[in-house]
Parts: sequence; structure tokens; C-alpha cells
Amino acid sequence: MTTMTMMICCVQRCPATPAPVLLSLTVLSLFLFISPVIGWRPWPHQKINASDLEFGGSKKYEGSSEFVHLKYHMGPVFTANITVHTIWYGTWQKAQKRIIREFINSISAVHSKPPAVSGWWKTVQLYTDQTGANISRSVRLGPEKNDRFYSHGKTLTRLSIQSVIKSAVTARTRPMPISPKSGLYLLLTSDDVYVQDFCGQVCGFHYFTFPSIVGFTLPYAWVGNSAKQCPGTCAYPFAVPDYIPGLKPLKSPNGDIGVDGMISVIGHEIAELATNPLVNAWYAGPDPVFPVEIADLCEGIYGTGGGGSYTGQLLNGHDGATYNMNGIRRRFLVQWVWNHVVNYCTGPNALDQ
Repeated sequence: MTTMTMMICCVQRCPATPAPVLLSLTVLSLFLFISPVIGWRPWPHQKINASDLEFGGSKKYEGSSEFVHLKYHMGPVFTANITVHTIWYGTWQKAQKRIIREFINSISAVHSKPPAVSGWWKTVQLYTDQTGANISRSVRLGPEKNDRFYSHGKTLTRLSIQSVIKSAVTARTRPMPISPKSGLYLLLTSDDVYVQDFCGQVCGFHYFTFPSIVGFTLPYAWVGNSAKQCPGTCAYPFAVPDYIPGLKPLKSPNGDIGVDGMISVIGHEIAELATNPLVNAWYAGPDPVFPVEIADLCEGIYGTGGGGSYTGQLLNGHDGATYNMNGIRRRFLVQWVWNHVVNYCTGPNALDQ
């Protein structure tokens, strides 16, 4: 999953770094060369990687169909009803949880005012498996787990993230359900938790757990709250980097810069998990070690005309807040995803719809 030269990583990717791909013992050597699935954000020190050389510096391709060759590699996708199991790691306010829960619930909401989050998900639904079955329309919240005592500390590595998930599914009391085929495990870390490569390379990423660590192969995503560590990078455009003088932040729609910044990253990761849960389904590029997925291709694009440092045409509320989609009761800013039918980035707020 990662805005002015920015990123909204979500599973996965930062502008110049692909997403970290984790593997079991056989794959651990490969892990050394993998980066998480990231998004586009204003990273102060960007480096060029293999996928950037192939797809260009920003990996944003609204209308550039001749350069993007997204392919299906015959792996499974989420065709069964999707259940999101959230692990709240660290200290979370009730209001923060409500914002994130409503976004996830809005994915399947049928009566939201357009442009709606559910309209955004319709692009994800266009993707199919090898039988022709489409990705499920149904995305719902499942049982959650709170880890308010930081059971694995306040500093996590990519591999220790999997240990947090293991603790949730093997807990003595109310263990989180194990559902490899339709369960999506979403680990969210609070603003005082440091995660490997957070802020410097990623704002979030997705992969799958190793049986050697967790006991099961479970598709998961991690997204961090950047409010205290790097809001100018991972909560852009609701916060801006200090090194870009004169740039003014936009007003967030729900009054919480860190959480409003997380929403697009969460959407990025969920969309890519649904279409590429085991990193062998839908992606562009010749190498699964550096997959460029449906949200990576549109990183930084939130409206018509988006690309480069321009977010595209957005909506402004009467309260001055900026957003591009409506949920059940709230408004959100969510990046677009790649539509393989028309071969460009699409979203429900497009001006040509």
C-alpha cells in the first residue's frame, strides 16, 4: 500500500518502496528482499525500487491504460462474505473506534448518500477468481480483540505483528475466530506504538500469516495511527510535511487527523487483500516479490484529474471539511482503486459518472 509526493500506505505501499512480503522459514530468506504492500505519501527521502522503474515514479495511472498490465495469477480472492476481525493494539478512544467501524460497515451499506463508500467497493467487486466468481459485496465486522496492555511491547517488527495476531486467535478467553477463506484480520496500532518501517517507508501493509508463527495462513493487514509520529506523511492531506513550506492542511471530516488519515490506508489494504490475499492473484509486474496491486496503481488519487501531487476534485462540506465519499452517517476521504475493465482508476465521486 503510499501525497504531495505523498503516500497513503495501506497494505500497502509507499511511493518509492514496495510492500514487505513475509514468508515462512523457506521464505525467510526471500523476506529480506521484500517490502510491504504500500501507498503514496510525502516521503522526505525517496528511493527508487524495481517496481518504480517499471511503472514510473508515482505509480498513479489515471487514464494511462497502455502502461499498466494488471494480470490475474490464478490465486484465490475473497468471493465468500468477508468478515473483518479487528485487533485494537494499544490505547484507543471509543470515538476513534466508532469512526473506523462505521467506515468498514459502510462498505456494504446500500442506502448511503452518493458518492458512497459502497460505490467505491463496486470497483473491487469487478475482480473475479478463476471460476468467474466476483469478490463478495458483503463486508461486515466480526468479533474484535482489544490489546490495551501492549502485550508485545510498544515496538513491533513485521514478524512480531504476526505474533500479536497469534495471541488474538489463541487467547484463553474469547479467542478471535479462525477463518482463512473469508476472514480478514486487521491489526490497528495506536499512536504511541512504533512499527518497523512505519513513517519511513510505510503507513500500512498487508500479507498473510505463517503457519510456523501463527499456526494458520490468515490474510491480514496492519495500519498505524500516525498522529504523533508522522501525520504529515501518513495523515496527508489532513496534515502536511514541515519540509514543504506554504502548504496548508485540509480539514478532516471526522475531527481526528490520525484516524481520518488511517481510513484511506485501511481502504487501500482491504481492497488489496480482497483481490490478492495470498499474493498470487491480481497484481501487475513480473515478480510477486514486488507486486503492484489495485490500490497501489491509484495511490494519491481521490478524484477526477488526480495524479502526481494533486489529489483530484474533492468535496467540501458546509463545515469546511474535505472528503470524497459518504458512509452511513459520516464522511470519508478514500483513495480510488484500479478498474481493470476500463483500465484506469475509478471512484464514486468521478465527475464523468
